[in-house]
Amino acid sequence: MRAVVYRHYGPPGVVEIEDAPVPVAQAGELLVRVVTSTVNRTDCGFLSGKPRVVRLFSGLRVPRATILGCEFAGWVEQVGAGVSSFTVGQRVFGYDGVKFGGHAEYVTIAETGLVAEIPAGLSFEEAAPIVEGAHYALNMIRAVNVTPGQKVLVNGGTGGIGSAAVQLFVHYGVRVTAVCATGHLSTLKSLGAERVVDYTREDFTALDDVFDVVVDAVGKSSFGRCRRLLVPGGIYVSSELGVGWQNPLLALTTPLLRRKRVLFPIPKDTREDVLFLKGLVETGDFRPLIDRSYPLEQIREAYAYVTSGQKIGNVVIRVPAEAE
Repeated sequence: MRAVVYRHYGPPGVVEIEDAPVPVAQAGELLVRVVTSTVNRTDCGFLSGKPRVVRLFSGLRVPRATILGCEFAGWVEQVGAGVSSFTVGQRVFGYDGVKFGGHAEYVTIAETGLVAEIPAGLSFEEAAPIVEGAHYALNMIRAVNVTPGQKVLVNGGTGGIGSAAVQLFVHYGVRVTAVCATGHLSTLKSLGAERVVDYTREDFTALDDVFDVVVDAVGKSSFGRCRRLLVPGGIYVSSELGVGWQNPLLALTTPLLRRKRVLFPIPKDTREDVLFLKGLVETGDFRPLIDRSYPLEQIREAYAYVTSGQKIGNVVIRVPAEAE
């Protein structure tokens, strides 16, 4: 099978398309023929090995998983012994942030892993990016424990995490103010944001408003800058470590003051979350925002685009030349 392989950390140029053995579904596993995958921030972090804390999970000196791609959508090609929830020929989507493997023509995943049937009427391109950004957003939303009617600001509302966070907050009845660049104001409005702030024309940290929660979904601000936006007891949460790893440190210290505080939740990967997101897609409460797609042969260009910080929502990889 064709697979995108990397054997040492580095920029997009270190990946190569090579022939690799087709994996075999072991007991309790599915073999999926991949139609689409994505390139996202998780993949980019494991490719570069930065921040270096990533290497505690990916391998200290060289990567353990040499085929990236934590998201995929495709057909069940084979089922291992004991599998009862899936059948050959079924359309599925999934996420594996440990073994990865989606940047190849075939991938295996446990039946009990983060995998589910693709909702009816959804294409493979639409299905592949359902989980990665949304599961990070979902973990943050559950950590801050929002209630209907509260006010939340999402910085980076058009990113993979931010665009999911906007929709999920709206699903929970929260009033959302989202921050983005000029060309995407209408996009965020369509996702349910009550108010949209153009950061190219206005400093969102100077808004004459306060919020119960501020979510920095791109890691380009800080608790210090956003503190004034929070109500007493308000929460700042970021998808990034922050300068000097300040966010995990502040998450330990600010709750002691019992005032405005920082949370830095560690994401938990559960199949229940995948099924929950599938349900939201089926009801129309969530749809992954897609920027563009690339054929597998242009995987380096896809990585370069994602690392440039310009992407809106998600970048899809078509493993066959044309997604089926």
